[in-house]
Amino acid sequence: MDYLVGDDFLEGLPLLIAGPMLRRTEPESVTVWVALKQPCTVRLKVLTTQDQGQQLGTAVLLGERHTVAVGQHLHVVAVTACPIEQQRLVCDRIYAYDLEFAAADQTYALTEALRSQRAPTVTVSYFTHEKPTFSLPPQRLDQLKIVHGSCRKPHGGGLDALPLLDCLIETNAGHPHERPHQLFLTGDQIYGDDVADSLQWVATTLGDTLLGWEEPLPVEHHTTLPPKQLPAGKRDTLATEQAGFTAGLNNKREKVTSHFLGFGEYCALYILERSPVCWPLGLPPGEKITAGRQAIHRWEKDRDNIQQFIHTLWKVRRALANVPTYTVFDDHDVSDDWNLNQEWCLRVLGRPLGRRAVQNALAAYGIFQAWGNTPDQFVADRPGAQLLNAVQRWSAAQGQDDEAVAAIATYLGLPPIDPATDLPKFIQDDDVWVLQRSANSITWHYQVYGPCHEVLALDTRTVRGYPVHEKPNAPPMLLSPSAFEQQISKPIRSSSTPYAPNDSAFATVVIASTNVISMKVLDQIQAWQLKNGKVFSADVGDSWNLNDKALAMLLTTLFEHRQTVVVLSGDIHYSSAVQLSYQDATSNQQSTLVQLVSSAIKNQELLTQVLHTRLKQWLLPEKPRRWFGWSTPPDMVEQSNYSRDLSHPPQWSCQTQWLQRHRARPVMVETDMFWLRQPQSRQWLKWLQFWRARWFQEGREAVGVNNIALVHFQNGTDSAQSVTILQDSYWFSTWLPTQIVRSRFQTPLDS
Repeated sequence: MDYLVGDDFLEGLPLLIAGPMLRRTEPESVTVWVALKQPCTVRLKVLTTQDQGQQLGTAVLLGERHTVAVGQHLHVVAVTACPIEQQRLVCDRIYAYDLEFAAADQTYALTEALRSQRAPTVTVSYFTHEKPTFSLPPQRLDQLKIVHGSCRKPHGGGLDALPLLDCLIETNAGHPHERPHQLFLTGDQIYGDDVADSLQWVATTLGDTLLGWEEPLPVEHHTTLPPKQLPAGKRDTLATEQAGFTAGLNNKREKVTSHFLGFGEYCALYILERSPVCWPLGLPPGEKITAGRQAIHRWEKDRDNIQQFIHTLWKVRRALANVPTYTVFDDHDVSDDWNLNQEWCLRVLGRPLGRRAVQNALAAYGIFQAWGNTPDQFVADRPGAQLLNAVQRWSAAQGQDDEAVAAIATYLGLPPIDPATDLPKFIQDDDVWVLQRSANSITWHYQVYGPCHEVLALDTRTVRGYPVHEKPNAPPMLLSPSAFEQQISKPIRSSSTPYAPNDSAFATVVIASTNVISMKVLDQIQAWQLKNGKVFSADVGDSWNLNDKALAMLLTTLFEHRQTVVVLSGDIHYSSAVQLSYQDATSNQQSTLVQLVSSAIKNQELLTQVLHTRLKQWLLPEKPRRWFGWSTPPDMVEQSNYSRDLSHPPQWSCQTQWLQRHRARPVMVETDMFWLRQPQSRQWLKWLQFWRARWFQEGREAVGVNNIALVHFQNGTDSAQSVTILQDSYWFSTWLPTQIVRSRFQTPLDS
């Protein structure tokens, strides 16, 4: 693998190895994230445009910042531009931005930084001026366009759906009301656990090359080993028994044979998933790398999926440069079941290798994702800036600075270890345990405000409440009581918007990585697994409705302040829409929550493909479900399990209804399909041809193939001016592989 190491490899790379990626974007600040191969001062300039984005105008925002030395050959920065002479960006306009890179010996323009001998014609623009562009969210709700999706695994089944975002932007690049205004990636942007052997084979070497050193990972008998001595395809015992990870339990060792452990590996994966620059020109065949028929077959299957993934990465890179992007983490950004329950925390965080791997994954998330979500946390002496300083010190010492390691853990919010037990410390919050964290740690949740909407992005991983009086594997509260106050109640109360809280022209959007409402059959499976103690088999405890108290508190907290709420979620590998109608028994006030799910971007499976078809609709259709609930103390019970108690009547009730997707329609979002390489043809038996037939693929409840969703709104025609919310899920049709289709879910935003 000499082509990923040495001076020749580094010299062949362009200066800009990943990005530019447009991140938090507001009227008075615009943040752009980049990764470079050498240190630079990066200057960002935001420009006005004319003629529907075709002509560049004057600069209105400026900013500069020096890169952070994550490694000897990996320098990262999220640079924020601020107004010149108190100028502000406005809605209904197309803006462009430009970057300049000042190195020690030369200054590079954006086009120079993007290109190399290997790729001399790279562009991240839709216009001849070759600058990325964007538009702010509009004043009117019926013009707002939000894209969301989750779960993108390079070797996952099916074609990558994220390039479809590039098609949506390109089609409307010159129209500020039609192009997407925001992208929310709602979890599992990377898979640190379920890694293809061929991907780890690339990422381990690339990570060491970019860092310029090899991380000493703590393994058994108080010794250390670098990642390259923990070879691809042979990490299952190490990940499961020494690190304590649970993804390989229950006869699933193949899920962790190449589990990431090193900091360089996690960093390399972010670069490989965002840019085609650092990928080798071709992955070697399995017989040259591994042995055994089964291992070779698996390598070849994964190699085909990854090479298809690489083929469309240029479109992903361009899309991420041209739409403000926000992210939240879920478990696979670290490892499957991350903080699922108290048992997982004790099992993994109490072991040196498990704790180090979690720390490495979360540090990479902080640098590659969180920095752009909340850039104000990464300035001056704030926790994010302290994290960056600690990572620089640790990298400069080639992993030998123990004080820097401890500082990184503190700023990431990892719990301290009790020296008496070698286990992580917990503190009590009401009647639940919460992992102890420093007051100086990064806050992972955040809010985004626009003229016609507000967004609450939740952290449902690091502040979970583990029941004090139940077993360590009991389903948690995904937000502890104090986290409810910090992430929902306080932001909503302090939100200053031009609209009344329940104005139909204003939308409250909640980003939740795991579903508030899930399919009944999945609930039944998880309840059975919980009863039998198999909680790690299917993420038992990750859905809100397995903890009645937590779900009741979520609903009552939201509806105390807002009458309509939209939840954007992912995780479950299908796209769907559910409406929850809520009625307060005292005031008779009716409220509505609409959950819109979009998953997976690239990770379709046989089960989700079955859900996609009419088979699920015929055999196990989703029927309306009703609950009775109480606010003090919070609790709820499904109607079928409710025993009437006249002394304690319900304080509210709610009902869920699954929305039916419309018949899929072809969409012309791309005129030239050369970028989409058709999968190799397969010799299907004639009696299996029905599986791909359109009539069979037109299920009504879910889109179970790779997809990405566009959420928008329509004003009603009645006198009350009701608002309809729509989710258009875009996917590649199964009956005509080069055709892009759209399935629509829609419902009024009222009870």
